[in-house]
Amino acid sequence: MSELITAELVDLDLSATTKDAAARSLAERMVAAHRVTDLDGFLADVAAREAQMPTGLDGGIGIPHCRSEHVNAPTLAFGRSAAGIDFGAADGPADLIFLIAAPAGADDDHLTILSGLARRLMDPEFTAALRAGTDPAAVAALIRGEEPAEEHAPEEERAEDTESETAEATGSAPFRIVAVTSCPTGIAHTYMAAESLAAAGRAEGVEVTVETQGSAGFKKLDAGVIAAADAVIWAHDVEVREKARFRGKPLVDVGVKAGINRPAELIAEARRKAERGEVAAVSEADDDRGSGDGDGSGADHAHFGVRLRTYLMSGVSYMVPFVAAGGLLIALSFAIGGYEIASAKSVADHFVWGEADSWAALLNQIGSAAFAFLVPVLAGYIAYGMADRPALVPGFVGGSVALTVNAGFLGGLVAGLLAGAVVMAIQRVPVHATLRGIMPVLVIPLIASAVVGFLMFIVVGKPIASLQNALTDWLNGLSGSNAVILGVVLGLMMCFDMGGPLNKVAYAFAVGGLADPTDGSLKVMAAVMAAGMVPPLAMALATTVRKKLFTKTERENGRAAWVLGASFITEGAIPFAAADPLRVIPSVMAGGAVTGALSMAFGATLRAPHGGVFVVPLIGEPFLYLLAIAAGTLVATALVVLLKGARRAAPDAAGEAGATGSDDSRVTVAA
Repeated sequence: MSELITAELVDLDLSATTKDAAARSLAERMVAAHRVTDLDGFLADVAAREAQMPTGLDGGIGIPHCRSEHVNAPTLAFGRSAAGIDFGAADGPADLIFLIAAPAGADDDHLTILSGLARRLMDPEFTAALRAGTDPAAVAALIRGEEPAEEHAPEEERAEDTESETAEATGSAPFRIVAVTSCPTGIAHTYMAAESLAAAGRAEGVEVTVETQGSAGFKKLDAGVIAAADAVIWAHDVEVREKARFRGKPLVDVGVKAGINRPAELIAEARRKAERGEVAAVSEADDDRGSGDGDGSGADHAHFGVRLRTYLMSGVSYMVPFVAAGGLLIALSFAIGGYEIASAKSVADHFVWGEADSWAALLNQIGSAAFAFLVPVLAGYIAYGMADRPALVPGFVGGSVALTVNAGFLGGLVAGLLAGAVVMAIQRVPVHATLRGIMPVLVIPLIASAVVGFLMFIVVGKPIASLQNALTDWLNGLSGSNAVILGVVLGLMMCFDMGGPLNKVAYAFAVGGLADPTDGSLKVMAAVMAAGMVPPLAMALATTVRKKLFTKTERENGRAAWVLGASFITEGAIPFAAADPLRVIPSVMAGGAVTGALSMAFGATLRAPHGGVFVVPLIGEPFLYLLAIAAGTLVATALVVLLKGARRAAPDAAGEAGATGSDDSRVTVAA
């Protein structure tokens, strides 16, 4: 561990008052130690990780951390704050701050050591020693683990002793729990949750075996250990890998912080579920899911709005490839053969190799075939996100019925939610063990498909179709200020989270109109695509015209953002937003609103479900469309340059004022 922290990386009198200032102060020590190559680039990565989930923990601990290409050696810096710094923990500010920097390709040995430190932070004696230390070198040695070996018996030995004592006292086998912990970075929270659960298990006389799915490796629990377990706890913020291993067991599914902060409650809940005989709804399909990209943040305990968004985004994410492939093929066919090509005869019967119209018709009919899956796939994978593979069949059936009754995109949304809800209800019905094997492949799809089909055909299909028609008529009737207002709203949504949930909602709204295209829906598609290009283009232009306001890394990202923006990859602006959200996000939102409003006002239309310069030939009013993008880009650029310039001027003025003051005042300004 001597390579990871030295006395120079310890600050026992950290003067920072905010988490950003604390991270900067500790990171500056890393730069001085030649462990970090680009201070601002590294801090942007730390901020991006912090935006995923606050890194404050109960007990006065803050652990900002990240993987970064600007780190050339795994490094740990420690700061102790007398006043305390808010890192988002429920019990208040943190006085012990660990900044963990891992290279993008850190080796397993170093990450294993860091994970060991994360576990030790759960030991009150360890944290008490950190608070009492007065010598940076001694504190660094303590963190490196250079304390007397007899203080702590090996974790496995302590666990075995406690378990054997409990078993002897009770005369029976202990209650057994298997757990999985994971977090987005996999450096700290993963292992702290594991240690917290294990310690709570020892205190409660419960045998807890934890699988950590983190950066220090993924070693699967033995199948026999899982089979012998009485219950399962998942404390995770990314998708659990190979979920199907745990099917048939009572399950407590929460976020990773719950595993750190309230392990005893989770163990008690696992006991209650085991006593009631509740079984987790986990299917064999989960063997093929979850490599770390999912939401997986304890959905069972999440707020209903969060769960609903997760379900809907599941459907949208699976639908997008069908939309992109089908929509672009159709748009390309129009570019070659004109809009009348949609009424051409089937190419299976009429195809001439040398005729452009035949090729246009072929592209149109292939695209139409792909596009026809839009609503069924949306419904099927909304249901899949809710109740896994058994919900796929009723979801697809419900989506198909939605098309049959002309309920369209809205019908697909409702069908997916209905299918997922019906399957979840069936899964809660206790069944004999002999029937469990056929439930997910026969009984559940059969019953759920019949129920969802009945509801869509007889009960809700026609009312939704009427609502869909009303929405279509409203879009067709948009003009003047109403169209401009809608363009503003869509532009704001596209630029707020740049590829996140609001961005996807706006995109899904536009794509839904393409299922049955009208003049109004084509205007919406154009406005959404135009606004989505603004954030990366604006940041590219800003880094070009005012280079001094941006770091070297940001200027390099700016060059790439030209291409990303021209290709409608809104995510190209995310690094800038992560580094300076309060200035970048409002600026690009304003630019997106201007672009969306102008696109609607100009009457630009788009038949392709994608943006970028390569769809310009498919746009109605292309020159005005490009003008709208240019105007929004200029507005966003001007605002971000103005706000960043004001921020830079303020510290400069403060620095001049503090130059004549005491050393303490200069330290405060620097922090």
